[in-house]
Amino acid sequence: MTMPLALLIYENLLPGSQLPNRLEQLGYRVQMVADAASFLESAEREKPMLVVMDLVSSKADMCALVSQLRANPATQHLPVLAYTDEQNAALQAQARQAGATLVASGTAFLSQLPHLLEQVLQVD
Repeated sequence: MTMPLALLIYENLLPGSQLPNRLEQLGYRVQMVADAASFLESAEREKPMLVVMDLVSSKADMCALVSQLRANPATQHLPVLAYTDEQNAALQAQARQAGATLVASGTAFLSQLPHLLEQVLQVD
């Protein structure tokens, strides 16, 4: 059986640089995306099982990316696990309003990843 694909976009090295290994340990193939434009194209073309994104970026409005995913019929169903630091409550709220499935915060993000993935992939 093919391993499910997780589409990953991040700018900050921690925990971003550790995420590919952690996701692979949990049974996912990981495709990292460098910029917002290719992210939207990749999400539509590659049909990932989920999207994992760092909300903090100096290059793109990540909440706008979430909104664009939700506006596209080909990607609107994708679960989005977004993360940022605990002090960024306003950004967390914006991500939820944009349509992120789950917004996580804190330094324990990597250790909580299995539980977070279970939550974000839950089907109602």
